[in-house]
Amino acid sequence: MPLNKYAPQAATHRRTQSAILEGAKNLIATVGLAKMSMIEIADTSQISRATLYNHYRDKESVLAALCDSEIRRLVSIAQSAPNPTDALEVLSIQISSDGALANMRICDPAPLTQVMAATAHPLWLQFNDALAMILGSQVLADLATRWLIGQAIQPLTPEDSRLQAEFLIARANL
Repeated sequence: MPLNKYAPQAATHRRTQSAILEGAKNLIATVGLAKMSMIEIADTSQISRATLYNHYRDKESVLAALCDSEIRRLVSIAQSAPNPTDALEVLSIQISSDGALANMRICDPAPLTQVMAATAHPLWLQFNDALAMILGSQVLADLATRWLIGQAIQPLTPEDSRLQAEFLIARANL
């Protein structure tokens, strides 16, 4: 008998949530936020509508969970980088090359700008705190967070990501 008889259910729950969030992100990248519906999220995620509504009550709650998931993913990527410069570079590349953000710049600029400007939101504060731990400086984390937010609106090339990350770290170490 397994130690936790609910472990298989929890694993299924996590897989379903992951499929929903991946489906929502793919829809944002292809049709845009405004044209995305709960029905399309269920269809893209290959789950029933009832299952979707068992997990999320509406599109806004799916989007909130997606934002939380993306922040956690970015923090995890940054934490696995060998040094602060590499952490900033990989974050910059991830943000600048994200398909959902790219489509939002074209199809949904107002909601994108609104989310990027809400730097007092708990998710941004969580991201900023994680960056402060990675970078070893709250001031540098504040600057880097704003630099990365800017890339959601105006992406960088991978080469520019590296150069600007090196510049930020070099200036912080003066």
